[in-house]
Amino acid sequence: MTDRPLAEKIALVTGATRGIGAATAVALAKAGAHVVCVGRSEGGLQEVDDNIRAVGGSATLVPLNLKDSDGIDRLGGALYERYGRLDIYVANAGVLGPLSPLGHVFPKDWEDTVAVNLTANWRCVRSFDPLLKLSPAGRAVVVTSGAASKARAYWGPYAITKAGLEVMARTWADESVSGNLKVNLFNPGPIRTLMRAKAFPGEDPSSLPAPEDAAEAILPLCLPTFMESGKLYDFPQKKLLRFQMPA
Repeated sequence: MTDRPLAEKIALVTGATRGIGAATAVALAKAGAHVVCVGRSEGGLQEVDDNIRAVGGSATLVPLNLKDSDGIDRLGGALYERYGRLDIYVANAGVLGPLSPLGHVFPKDWEDTVAVNLTANWRCVRSFDPLLKLSPAGRAVVVTSGAASKARAYWGPYAITKAGLEVMARTWADESVSGNLKVNLFNPGPIRTLMRAKAFPGEDPSSLPAPEDAAEAILPLCLPTFMESGKLYDFPQKKLLRFQMPA
């Protein structure tokens, strides 16, 4: 791999203000991409921009709450007007939601979790799919979780929305099989993030991989030379897995 294999590429990362999203934005910029950083916190975006500049990269900062569906549509239009395409999309934004028995989850908390983890990602697909297909080598990486394949008590809203997200990504990949767009899932596993600390407050964060480690594993999935699609890269196992499809 050359030092800047993504030179002249346009990348977009959601949830880019911290954790895996921020680290991925910096990794993509270091590899040469111009990164559109999407996040809710202007302060967090400015910090990421500083880190991108420190590695010689460039970024466009987009303060946006992904529950703003019209804002996602406007962003898609703005990207088309400015660049005419999108080369890389990393769907990283997500919320933990309430850790509670299903019958005790408040309707607003359920709706907020679905809105961010599922509906917002569909709106992003709707807005960015045409742009990715205008790229000679569009690459989409959807960040999932091991919780999607488990039915663990008290994790209902998060696990259910991540399971839906996985099916959405698999469907998108199957719909894109005949073109240049490749869609894959990435499971980071336990990573040293604020979300992980919220879910497991007694855990020693120093025992976990850093977000930068996950970002380095996401980067190869974004390269024009990566030709797999409809797969899941499991970071804890360091393996690219084929979806288990029913007969």
